[in-house]
Amino acid sequence: MSLSGNLKTVAFPDILQLLATGKKTGILECRTATRQKEVAFKDGNIVHASSVNSSEDLLGNLLLKRGKISKADLERAVALHRQSGRQLGTTLIDMNLFDKDEIGQCLKMQIEEIVYNLFSWHEGDFIFHENAEPKNAPFLIELSTMSVIMEGTRRIDEWLEIQKVLPPDDMLLGITKAPKTTKEELTISLDEFRMLALIDGNRTVTELIELSPMGEFVTCRAIYLLILNNLIEVSGRRELNEGAKEDEEEVLLSIVFHMYNKCFTQIRTQVESFVGEENTRFGLFASQYRNGLLSFFPGVEHDGGAAPTLARFLAAVKQIPDETRYFVLMSNLEKMLSDHLVYVYQLLGEGPYRDAVTRVKKEISEPLQHRRELVKRFNLEDAFYSTLKRADKVVRLVRG
Repeated sequence: MSLSGNLKTVAFPDILQLLATGKKTGILECRTATRQKEVAFKDGNIVHASSVNSSEDLLGNLLLKRGKISKADLERAVALHRQSGRQLGTTLIDMNLFDKDEIGQCLKMQIEEIVYNLFSWHEGDFIFHENAEPKNAPFLIELSTMSVIMEGTRRIDEWLEIQKVLPPDDMLLGITKAPKTTKEELTISLDEFRMLALIDGNRTVTELIELSPMGEFVTCRAIYLLILNNLIEVSGRRELNEGAKEDEEEVLLSIVFHMYNKCFTQIRTQVESFVGEENTRFGLFASQYRNGLLSFFPGVEHDGGAAPTLARFLAAVKQIPDETRYFVLMSNLEKMLSDHLVYVYQLLGEGPYRDAVTRVKKEISEPLQHRRELVKRFNLEDAFYSTLKRADKVVRLVRG
């Protein structure tokens, strides 16, 4: 089976579903310029996963962060592992620090973290090596790929709600001194309890993620629930060094650029999957956007995949007068997105239109993770969903 491409054009969940329904055996390799992950399959189920050039998913680091092993024991195990060439999990069993079932559970958590992390990748090359087997993997843990797809998709949807509540990246979190609750007793989960132990008024969300033993999504969900239950609150702001200050407008425009680039790329890709790259209908429709700022976005001029650079986009935007710059940019982008979605309905019908709306919703999750205070202050997410509602209203009028 020959399967390769880029995650810009084929979503990671779609690749998993294809491998699961085909009951494939082999290794799926995903890579960007700085990261590479591999997921091994047997008869369509996930049995192993690894990060080739990242320490974030290493078993030893996972055990240490979860409090399963002391730093001294881990250093001793790593030294023996390097001397013997045996896998770290096997070495830990040989040292009587863990039994096989315990290592199996830890490896299962490690595999899940690696695979769920891939759900957030919206670009990067992938290739499936059929019948290849994972190297240096003494334990294979079988996970239902369809269950992983359901959980990963659920996390994407839940992540959008979590982002609305999490404080900005430079805000410190502390325990609420006087919780606003009418209940005498309040039940919290084990994940929330673990987070309470790390929250001391001197750490930001980013720093808590780094310290947490639970992975980024579970950590952020626990913080989100603690905030909703009024058990933690913002306790101050992390002061930035003078050299760390940034051009706030450029950060905001960068978020806008990547957010709408992803949406328009997804729409064009979907249309081409139905009508083919050589079909001129979409090109004729998109030609109306080939002047000015909107020409920087995919779906306007198809040039073999080469996207305009952020630097060129920023230079063009900053030619607009300061007082109207953001309004002019966003009003044009929102109209363009609405027009594109309505055109998908007119060209392909309701099913592909609904699919396009779902796809662009997923595309915005990654850009909106950056600088949440800016996203909230400028109502980026609200404006996006208002645009979707506007497109839906037009579709209902056309449908009659």
